[in-house]
Order: sequence, then C-alpha cells, then structure tokens
Amino acid sequence: MERTDFRDAATGNASKLHDITAAERGSKPAIKMDDRTLTHAELRDRSAAFAGGLTDRGIEPDDRMLLYVPNCPEFLIAFFGGLKAGTPVSPANPQYQSRELEHQLTDSDAQVIVTHERLRDVVAETLTATEADPLVITVGDARPEDVPFEAVDGDPISVDRSDDDVATQLYTSGTTGKPKGVLSTHKNLRTQGFSGVDSGVDDPDDERVLVSLPLYHTTGVYHCTWQPLLKGGCVYLRDPAQWDPADAMAAIEEHEISSFNGVTAMFVDMVNDESFGDYDLSSLESVGEGGAKMSVTVQEEFESVAGVEMYEGYGLTETSGATHAGHDSTYGPRLGSIGQPFRMTDSKIVDDDGNEVSQGEEGELLVRGPHVMKGYHNLPEETEAAFDEHEYFRTGDIARCDEDNYYEIIDRAKDVIITAGYNVYPSEVEDLLREHDAIADVAVVGIPDERRNEVPKAFVVPTPGTSAGEDVTAEDVKEFSLDNLAAYKHPRQIEFLEELPRTTSGKVRKVELE
Repeated sequence: MERTDFRDAATGNASKLHDITAAERGSKPAIKMDDRTLTHAELRDRSAAFAGGLTDRGIEPDDRMLLYVPNCPEFLIAFFGGLKAGTPVSPANPQYQSRELEHQLTDSDAQVIVTHERLRDVVAETLTATEADPLVITVGDARPEDVPFEAVDGDPISVDRSDDDVATQLYTSGTTGKPKGVLSTHKNLRTQGFSGVDSGVDDPDDERVLVSLPLYHTTGVYHCTWQPLLKGGCVYLRDPAQWDPADAMAAIEEHEISSFNGVTAMFVDMVNDESFGDYDLSSLESVGEGGAKMSVTVQEEFESVAGVEMYEGYGLTETSGATHAGHDSTYGPRLGSIGQPFRMTDSKIVDDDGNEVSQGEEGELLVRGPHVMKGYHNLPEETEAAFDEHEYFRTGDIARCDEDNYYEIIDRAKDVIITAGYNVYPSEVEDLLREHDAIADVAVVGIPDERRNEVPKAFVVPTPGTSAGEDVTAEDVKEFSLDNLAAYKHPRQIEFLEELPRTTSGKVRKVELE
C-alpha cells in the first residue's frame, strides 16, 4: 500500500497532517480503549469542533491549554483540538500533586485547564493556592463552575499557523531550579510525524500500537500516538496507573499488536509474570525500550518468546522525541546502543572545549535538526546556554560513537534518577524533605533496583534533639513524600546519618552515599 502523501501539509498547522490521513482512512479505527472506538474521521471532526468550542469561550491562538488528564480518548481529542485552535498544549503528569502542578500552571499562564473528574480536587487546591482563574473543562462529572468536556463543541475550525509558532509546551526539569517549559513548534511536530510515517510497518491496517506509556510524556504522545495516528494506524490506550503485565500481553495477543514501546520495568514485569510464555506475542514487529539500560537477561528472554528484536531509542523533550534509534539503523539494533541518528538529526560528540572527539572517545552528545525545540518558555538565558555557537543542542549526556556510527550513552551529566522511565530530580525531593520539621539536612541519590532500574534513596540528618527511629521514622519520611509528590519520586529507602559527607567547599559528596 502506498504511503500517505503529506506534501500539501509541508508547512503550517501540524494538525493538517492528520486531516489528510482522515480524508483517506476516515472509517478506520484510530483510538480504542476498553469498549470505546474512535475512527480517524471522528477524531478529526471532534477535535475540530473542540477547537471551535475553545474559540467560542474566548480562548485565543497562543493562549496556553494545560492538559491534566490521564490516558483516555479525550486527551487526544483535546491535544489535536488545541493544535487546530492554535492553542499550545501543555500536558501535565496526572500523578502530580498540587505543589507540582502550581508551577506549570503559573509559568505557562494557562487560560484553560482540561482535567478529569478524578483529578479535579487537585486542580481545586492548585487554583486556590495560585489564585488563578482559568476556564476549567472536565472529563466526566463536572462541577457547576466547570464546562463539561462534551459541551466544548463549536463550529469546526483549524487556525493557520507558521512553522515557528508554538504547538506544544511540555515541561522538563533540570538538576536545580524549577521545571522548564519546552517550546516545540508546528515544524518540530511535523518533522517527528514524517519520521514516524517513514518507518515501521508499510500497511497502516497493520499499524496497531499498544500505548501503556503516559500521554503527557514525550514518548507517549509523539511516538506512541502522534506518529501512528498520522500514518493511519490505531492506538490501543491503557492507563499507566493500572499497568498489569498479563493484561498487556493478553492485549498484544487479542488485538495482534504490531508495536509496543515500554520502559525497563514493564519488560521486567512481563518476563517475571507467571503467565509469561502463555500468550502469543508473534504479531509484534517493533518493540522499543528507552529511559534506562535494559538488563541483557530480561531482553534476551523477552526476545526469545516474542520472536522480535528489541531496540533502544534516545530522545529528549527538547528534541520533541527521538533523535536516535536502533530499529531504523543500518545493521539493525545493537545491544547497549541507542542506534544511529535519524537522517533528520545532525549529531556529534564534543569535549569540554566544544571540540569534536575522535571515534570511540567519550564526550557530551550534541544534536541539531528541525525537530529541536525553539527554546525554553520565558527563559532566554537558559535557552542561549542550551545551544552552542552552531545551534547544536547540548543534551548533557555523555556518549561515544563506534566505527559504524552507532551511539552509546555512557552516563548522565545531569543529576537525574531514572526510575521505571520517569525522571526524578534529587534536588526536588531534597527541597521537599527539608520542609519536614524533623529533618535538618538530606541528600537523595539513585540506587540500583532490579525492576525499576534505580530508585531514590534519602540520607537524612535529623534536627538536633530529634531521635531517628523514635521521633522520626523511615515511614514518616516516606509518607511525607507521598503526600506531596508523585508516588514514583518518593524515596524507597531511608538511612539516617549524623551528618552528610561534604567537600571542603561544603558540597555533599554523593559518591560516598549508596
């Protein structure tokens, strides 16, 4: 079957890409979740009407839309609708608590929040804390002051956009400071869309993608949904909060899933599940893993049962998704490698002085291309520092490249813990724990974990006069974290110390903590 011709949508609003797909494959299923199915025509029409409904309620192009919704069809209707309205979409992690959501709401200055009935209490707490007054659209049971999601239904529209106009504003975090809003343009999204259409199975009828990753995340929204939907395939949505390895394998067998992307913990769960080997996984043609190094044993066991090679990919929020991947590389996937750069990616490795290193030597990975962000929202200095003089983006990751142009990530220059594919920034957890009345000082590090790759561990110094294990316990610290942060960020282990090891300049020597 011939691939869809997107040349008429090579500029302007990125949502036009799916309009072209829907014109060809309107009656075909686009989204399936539980007993619900949306066709490509229904997704096109419903998102265009949603865009018109936003405009009817005073939402203008370039106003931000905060999308605080778990995986569900409404997420994608609102996502596509925001693009069509010219309203940059800013997805937020549905695991966020109020203190985490506050910054994204205020920094983005969102004029509209799309949320879900099960998250509405967190939104209420956030609005009270920030005194913000955006339009609130609620999926499910809406409060009297809200607009029900189904009521956002105006005349269909699609606003003209230029290549450089902002399409999405996902948030990422640095090792210090507040999370940063990443400005991805309509051109960035089109570029990643073209990349997806150019790879994978040839026939869109065979493009069936199981999406168990969260849609707020770069991989979940761009690679697991945006790309296959543009191609005319179907995405089978699952709620990550209800992840179950047996359910995933049963879905692969039942729906003859051709593509599945997951994080290390998901594959560990599957091969360790008592039902592993009972399901037919032979329909899988593409299996990707990212976010952390995969255990060789787990990978080989999964591949032996599924009969497909697993590939590792690499990308960042700032690159609007992947820059490298093993599945499209010249010689196929290579264990431990992120593969070769996509043809849209200009990639190099440099030393501390910015000079390109020799083959096989380690240095910082830099990338450049039409998929790299416009910059950070309202942070001109950080944006300038993120690029070198030749407009290469500094990833902050240490890598090396072999003679076949395959790249390997060696280490992270940024102080980040990756647990089951989620980024945990120690400074955020440390700042919170220091608010506890019984904690004088704290340092958080990542420790190995067989299932989640690594998990946070907190080394806690109690306040003077406070007895560890009596006045404050490990469970007290964990509970305080769980009350204020997403669950994956809380320290799984707590160790009490009389003092933290420090350098002569006063910095904590985390290399001495494990």
